[in-house]
Amino acid sequence: MIKPLKEHMEKLNQMMQNEDFLLNRGLGNEVGYYIFDYDPKDEIQVRNYIRNLNGNYVGEEKDYEVKVFNLYQLMLEYLDDRGFTEKAIRMEEKRGMQKLIQSIGRLLKMDQAEESNFFFEYVNNNTPKKAVVILTGIGELYPLVRAHSILNKMHQVFDRVPVVMIYPGEYDELSLTILNTNKDDNYYRAFRI
Repeated sequence: MIKPLKEHMEKLNQMMQNEDFLLNRGLGNEVGYYIFDYDPKDEIQVRNYIRNLNGNYVGEEKDYEVKVFNLYQLMLEYLDDRGFTEKAIRMEEKRGMQKLIQSIGRLLKMDQAEESNFFFEYVNNNTPKKAVVILTGIGELYPLVRAHSILNKMHQVFDRVPVVMIYPGEYDELSLTILNTNKDDNYYRAFRI
């Protein structure tokens, strides 16, 4: 069951002040990946909350920057830069959603070695040494890119700072249910906030 939103936000705020969280310590040899799940009806409140966190500094010394990456916006920019947006629209019309999902997956290198994955490269290249990474845009990405796919790829190679995925749906520490409708897939390596 998803916690009340205010309680959830307070817990994340407290965690971001904790040195063990910031240094990925005390996790039993697990990588510091977290999921902040919330009821999709609270989307606007969550967006405003995250917008206010972006660029802030947290921790006892206020020396850890909160870096928010909207993966949906990053994907759109990437597709536009490669002239793929119009092609994607035509592809979905002519060949269907499944073909579009496969094509975008290949373009973003979602099926490639983890280090060459578009999201990993972007986040890695734009994250300072002392940071908390927050991933948003997960609901907008669905079904083109699945949350478990992003987490599985990044989890294997990006472990230098804590990562928090803002997830519109429920995570029960075993599976993800996007937008309270569709079970995304099993994923059990992240800690629930």
